[in-house]
Amino acid sequence: MEEAPWKKTLLWMLAAACGLPWVTPPLALAAGLVFAFTAGNTDGKRAARVQKYLLQASVVGLGFGIKFGAVIKAGSTGVVLTGLTLLATFGLGLGLARLFRVEKTTGQLITTGTAICGGSAIAAMGPVLGAQAREMSVSLGCVFVLNAVALFAFPVIGHAVGLTPEQFGYWAAIAIHDTSSVVGAAARYAPEALAVAVPVKLARALWILPLVAVASVLVRKKDSKATVPWFIFLFVGASALASFVPVGEAVYPWLDGAAKAGLAVTLFLIGAGLSKDNLKSVGWRPFAHGITLWLVVTVVSLLVLLRG
Repeated sequence: MEEAPWKKTLLWMLAAACGLPWVTPPLALAAGLVFAFTAGNTDGKRAARVQKYLLQASVVGLGFGIKFGAVIKAGSTGVVLTGLTLLATFGLGLGLARLFRVEKTTGQLITTGTAICGGSAIAAMGPVLGAQAREMSVSLGCVFVLNAVALFAFPVIGHAVGLTPEQFGYWAAIAIHDTSSVVGAAARYAPEALAVAVPVKLARALWILPLVAVASVLVRKKDSKATVPWFIFLFVGASALASFVPVGEAVYPWLDGAAKAGLAVTLFLIGAGLSKDNLKSVGWRPFAHGITLWLVVTVVSLLVLLRG
């Protein structure tokens, strides 16, 4: 059945409205969720393409508002912590998948998404593991719901326990799945938190490449390929440009503002892309697996940061 044209028009009008300065990331996501549950998943394929590239462009644009020294410090400081949390998350995630008797591939995808960067990691690992469409939908649905919860809950919890902006940046980068929600939560918390969260999360996302390579060898699919996340390097380049080339100082704040507006639009499209059918297909076992793993990572990383 062909979608009603007015639904598509309304989708893109609301998406554009989310780029207004007063629209916060949580509000944009909430608006997208409301749209999904009232109008349905409208113009889904086009919206998915737009949100993918708009998110990447927004991340690059945020680099113009973050000093290069802060990027290097956050990225290098988080290397050891990232490696340790990845190993721990994978071990725990695969164990929990067995405990809850989750389908093998689904358990591996949820674990990968939790450990690295949510939907992007799942999308990269799916073909390598030979995941079926339902397994991909279940994994993405589980991760999406937890992302939405984190975007709203993390800033509230961070203020309640007295996290500094730097601590919150590390916590968000470690415990929130997708880059979009990490950026949204950190931007809501404090500009200093954003300066830490973005480079740490992007450094974490680079682990997709070796992970896919290793998985390809283990499952003996030599033709499996990982997409190089070039936007991460462009983000670093944008930060360096804004820090060392003063010629464009009048333009850099505008680019940073445009990037934040693009992020809000991205979050609206992510919310609007929620499928009721996909959500229903998740079932309690994958949800139990994903929620338990996420809660352990969230609480343990928070305690480590508070004590450190």
